[in-house]
Amino acid sequence: MRNDVMLFTGAALLVLGSGAAWPQTAAAQGYPARPVRILVGFAPGGGTDIMARAVAAKLTESLKQQFIVENRPGANANIAAKLAAEAPADGYTLLFMSVAHIMSKPVYKNLGYDIERDFTPITVVSQVSNVMAAHPSLPARTVKEVIALARAKPGELTYATSGVASPEHFAGELFKMMTKTNLLPVPYKGGGPIAIDLVAGQVMLSFSTMPPIIPHIRSGRVRAIAVTTEKRAAVLPDVPTIAETVPGYAMSTWYGAVAPAKTPRDIVVKLSQEMLRALAAPEVKERLASLGADIVASSPEETAAFFKTELAKYAAVAKAANIRVD
Repeated sequence: MRNDVMLFTGAALLVLGSGAAWPQTAAAQGYPARPVRILVGFAPGGGTDIMARAVAAKLTESLKQQFIVENRPGANANIAAKLAAEAPADGYTLLFMSVAHIMSKPVYKNLGYDIERDFTPITVVSQVSNVMAAHPSLPARTVKEVIALARAKPGELTYATSGVASPEHFAGELFKMMTKTNLLPVPYKGGGPIAIDLVAGQVMLSFSTMPPIIPHIRSGRVRAIAVTTEKRAAVLPDVPTIAETVPGYAMSTWYGAVAPAKTPRDIVVKLSQEMLRALAAPEVKERLASLGADIVASSPEETAAFFKTELAKYAAVAKAANIRVD
């Protein structure tokens, strides 16, 4: 996925850098006239929350209105998504989403919304590797040792997720499927709570997204065993990939923004333009890079095409791993 997503970056930033102007109707010219809320379906401190707040701060600065992040965790972020889908299509309620919303579609029978039908894509903001991370007391320091431990104690080794069909869950289930092991998933309401309990030793293992877990890796309170992407992460160059032990394993997490369907096109384009500008700001680039995130900054059209590709990919994984909620 990394290469597919990164193809968008150059084209999107080229348009931004050229100073090209998109036509705006009266709706966009007066937008925003009041504060805008950005719904996040996970608890504070997780990857989606961190990305949303970085972008919201710059939008507040550039558009001279408050962009307020509102956390509505639960049901693998689907509570927030349903609220956003039902909101007026006027640009004053946005959803800051992640790959979890794509993963949910083939898994949940009754979501109450459809990520393609009920939303208009704005941009894919960034992508990160997930990290197989462990509490220091876990008697396994390598992927090979984790596999051996899981086989010796089937169903006893716990790993944290943000819920059924979350990125952590898909990463863990893909690992189980490819290594023929049996790990026990433990659901949380986001990457922030996962990091807290992993540090405390309440759960032994996670496939955490990079932003909330990397400060604890750097402090030594959590041990990084491997990253989930095809290549090693620049921010953790000494940490191997899972694929170095399990050939073919690859998975990463991305974050993006969408608006309710039928939001005026010119407002969507204005938001996309401002988000691209925010992501090009040196302080934002530096902040996200420190958390292991690669900036994507795709256009609405590129984002829509990417969603279709990701839906097909994770529908196949869900079917193969029998991940579903009736």
